[in-house]
Amino acid sequence: MRKIITIGREFGSGGREVGKRVAEILQIPYYDNEIVTELAERTQLAVEYVNQFSEGGSKSIYYFPITIGRSFHEPMYQNQMQNLSLHLEQSKLLKELAENTDCVIVGRCANYVLSDFNPLKIFIYAEMESKIKRCRENAPEHEHMSDKELRRHILDIDKSRAHYYKFVTGRSWDEKANYDLMINTTNYPIKAVAKIITELYRTYEGNVAD
Repeated sequence: MRKIITIGREFGSGGREVGKRVAEILQIPYYDNEIVTELAERTQLAVEYVNQFSEGGSKSIYYFPITIGRSFHEPMYQNQMQNLSLHLEQSKLLKELAENTDCVIVGRCANYVLSDFNPLKIFIYAEMESKIKRCRENAPEHEHMSDKELRRHILDIDKSRAHYYKFVTGRSWDEKANYDLMINTTNYPIKAVAKIITELYRTYEGNVAD
């Protein structure tokens, strides 16, 4: 059985950087934006749309109301079916990646989708002020949000991710039972967090039968 690490994370918590560092230390593949690119090629959809879907960019696209008498040609219904198809294709892709190599996969409900692979399931979070500070440090030069605007942006993204997780799993995104380890990065450097996960992975690796 492959050894997989999945990382769910709040926006601005440093989860993506943690994943990259863990993959570098363990010398295993890291998958994040690569998933979007491959999925866009497979579905012939725009990269921007696929990225919005796979990371919960819009809460409205996850509703699937089935109404008696609904026309199969209605734009909203067709859009919903397209998103359902996209979700299924993404799940297929995640499983293919997990079957081919040990790896770190960020986001996309991978902890749930890959449950049959018994992944090491991590969730990264942080206090709001820490997330605002990290977002400012990593923001493009042209971005000039006020603290109030940035706080709302962070909350909106996290709400969308939570909604997407609920859509896929039927569970709460930040529920501790969904993960092996939840880490608050507020007072810890990313390097230290990555080291903790790496050591846990190595312990876990020795207890997983091939």
